[in-house]
Amino acid sequence: MSWIITIVILLVAVVFISLTVKIVPQQRVGVVERLGRFNRLLTPGINILIPIIDHVRTYHDLRIQQANVPPQTVITKDNVQVQIDTIIFYQVVGPEQATYGISDYVYGVRNITTATMRQIIGKLELDETLSGREKISTEIRIALDEATEKWGVRIERVEVIDIKPPLDIQESMDKQMKAERSKRAIVLEAEAAKQDMILRAEGDKQSKILKAEGDKEARIREAEGLRQAQELEALGRAKAIQAVAEAEKIRIELIASAGLNENILAYRSFEALTDISNGAANKVFIPTNAVETLGSIGAIGEMFKNKKSE
Repeated sequence: MSWIITIVILLVAVVFISLTVKIVPQQRVGVVERLGRFNRLLTPGINILIPIIDHVRTYHDLRIQQANVPPQTVITKDNVQVQIDTIIFYQVVGPEQATYGISDYVYGVRNITTATMRQIIGKLELDETLSGREKISTEIRIALDEATEKWGVRIERVEVIDIKPPLDIQESMDKQMKAERSKRAIVLEAEAAKQDMILRAEGDKQSKILKAEGDKEARIREAEGLRQAQELEALGRAKAIQAVAEAEKIRIELIASAGLNENILAYRSFEALTDISNGAANKVFIPTNAVETLGSIGAIGEMFKNKKSE
């Protein structure tokens, strides 16, 4: 009998301790009700409760949670049905409001997301819907923030995972994409051919310019060489003339220093003319105005003979 009493006492003690001591892990809180009314929050660590009087209503995870919204079929502004898959990231920041503000905040978030998505997509055409994921996510988040503020829930992020248009539209889009890619390929090929032609023409132009510059430089150098040759030739002629003139000057000076006057020079010229005319094939033409000069030359000859006889 004593063993039974001991076991019962131990069981009562274990139950009492389990009802009195509550250990809450990190990033979790518990909502405590005392006699059916909210009393306090259980923080991470050891917490003491009054058995039977205090009761833990629920526990909340304070970490960022994610809720997958089931794919929704919505209609765009241009009457095209699209299926949108969305995921929401949220965090409980007010455990008391999350417990008493709404019965199931996750379900409420999903419903608000669905309703807001229908309103947003109904204002957009298909092309805007497919290219406006960021806009759709932002507007859904704004709508959720306004509603969940009273629930103690903060929406961290809304992501539109996928947007699926009808199959026939997908096929049309694929064909359009292929046509666009073919068009881009043709444009790129034409652009490459154009650039090739431009580069070839530019190269040919540069080649011709360089060739013309080379021909010009060659002609300039040839003309410069010819000019220098002519200058050297003229300089040589000038020096030759100067040498002849110097020699003639010296000859005249020598004649003058020998005492020969004009009459003697004229007589010497007449003797040279006589020697020239002695040849059988030589003909000498004497101008009429030189007859008087020739007459005086005879007198000069007689004067030379007299000087020799003396």
